[in-house]
Formats: sequence, structure tokens, C-alpha cells
Amino acid sequence: MSDRLIMLVEDNPDDEELTLRALRQSKIANEIAVTRDGSEALDFLFGKGRYEGRDLSRLPAVILLDLKLPKLSGLEVLQRLRAEPTTKLIPVVILTSSSEDEDMLRSYQSGANSYVRKPVEFRAFAESVTQLGLYWMLLNQPPPQ
Repeated sequence: MSDRLIMLVEDNPDDEELTLRALRQSKIANEIAVTRDGSEALDFLFGKGRYEGRDLSRLPAVILLDLKLPKLSGLEVLQRLRAEPTTKLIPVVILTSSSEDEDMLRSYQSGANSYVRKPVEFRAFAESVTQLGLYWMLLNQPPPQ
């Protein structure tokens, strides 16, 4: 299963590093594509801009998506994904520090598969990311292609 791609959309360098470290420590060997704003995430997924020519048949098995992103918000990214036939079934986990009920509600209304609040403490954060990785990469059964 290590050929399945994980996509992380995260603008905070500290949260990016913690997420990557937690995935490595949990022995999740999948390739991880990191984009740092909403516009770059869409470029990656749809093969635009600097990602032009990317193999678009290799879509992420799961997207870990922050809500508070520069250029386009996580909600805008999610809405674009759900509007396109090629990306509408990709599992999207909102991984955010937002504790606003409205953000959670809007995320689910826009088609998020899961909503996880980032714990402040590293060990709790690492454990959350480990559980996410194990669930989405090993346990979850994706829809047939």
C-alpha cells in the first residue's frame, strides 16, 4: 500500500514538520505530497502551474487539509474538489486548529469525510496523526476506480 499517495495541505511549517514526523514514526511509508496554500493544492491535484505534466492518474488516497490557508481557504479547496468528477471521491480529512462549530459544520456540508482538531501538545498531535494515517491508509476501503 506504500504506493498510495498522502497529500498534506498545510501552511504552518511547524505543523507540517510535526505531521511528517508523526507519519514517519508510525512507519507509514507512503509518499507524502505537501502543498502550502489552497491555490498550490488545486494546481497539484489538477496538474496546473508548476505541476503541469504531473501524472494525474496518481491521485491522493487521502488529503489532510488545513482550513486556514493563504490564497484559497481549505473550504474553498474542498468545494472545488467535490465539484470535479476526478476528485470528488478522494477522502478529505480537515486537520485544523479551529474550534469553531461553524467551521466544522461548513466542512461537513462541503463534503469533508472527517474533522480533526489539532491538539496543542506534540505527543497528542503525533498520536492523532498516527491514528489518521493508519485508518485512512490501512483500514479504510476506497471506492473502486
